[in-house]
Amino acid sequence: MILADKWKDYEVIDCSDGDKLERWGKYILRRPDPQVIWQNVQKAPEWKKPNAHYHRSSKGGGEWEFFDLPEEWQISYGDLRFNLKPFSFKHTGLFPEQAANWDWFSMLIRKRTAAGKPVKVLNLFAYTGGATLAAAAAGASVTHVDASKGMVNWAKENAASSGLSDRPIRYLVDDCQKFVEREIRRGNSYDAIIMDPPSYGRGPKGEIWKIEDMFHPFVKLTVQLLSKDPLFVLLNSYTTGFAPAVLSYLLGLEIVPRFGGTVEASEIGLPVKTTGLVLPCGSSGRWTSM
Repeated sequence: MILADKWKDYEVIDCSDGDKLERWGKYILRRPDPQVIWQNVQKAPEWKKPNAHYHRSSKGGGEWEFFDLPEEWQISYGDLRFNLKPFSFKHTGLFPEQAANWDWFSMLIRKRTAAGKPVKVLNLFAYTGGATLAAAAAGASVTHVDASKGMVNWAKENAASSGLSDRPIRYLVDDCQKFVEREIRRGNSYDAIIMDPPSYGRGPKGEIWKIEDMFHPFVKLTVQLLSKDPLFVLLNSYTTGFAPAVLSYLLGLEIVPRFGGTVEASEIGLPVKTTGLVLPCGSSGRWTSM
């Protein structure tokens, strides 16, 4: 398992009864997690007094119950600083397990730029920019694409908070597939591609995305944008039922025959403080030429 275990401002304190208890900076949140199927094993005293609790609804979705939580606050990961706020379907604006991937590709970027070679990164379904900021801080130029204007603006705010506003980051509000198709027609290329597609989503003009139907065709399309000397490709999935080997297979089909290199795929997870166990948080597939 790929483990995100270097956080200081975040931790999973405990998990039980369908929920995880997390510390985000100095605030404790209780949020649902579909992986937490075990019951009646609440060991941490913090269960009794979280700063906020997201309650699931039997009709789908849910709502926050706030006890003592600001509208917005910040946490850090190394030199990166993220603005957080509780919104919509239980989210805070950050997936902390992805820090393990940030560390991985940041090392690759630094090695290549140290050799005097620039790195262009394309981040698709880029959300609030965690991967964008990590890549930019490591020395890459980044194209950040997301269909939500609000998420793109949030990414810009995170860049400003992290002191990265002057880095070569291009922010675009666009449907990812249409953007990739245009980039292919323009003859543009990238040394690295990151994609974290939703299980289901809509583009800015109502375009429908269903991962089980569209993921492989989209990967096949997007790898056409890789440069002649690509560095890495990172695929992430939070879709229930998608094993890590699915991501490995996609990379093996579409990239290895053209560029060689190595592929690895695994569950990605977070350590749980109270039990010493690991909470699984989706899957990542990694390809690199190094």
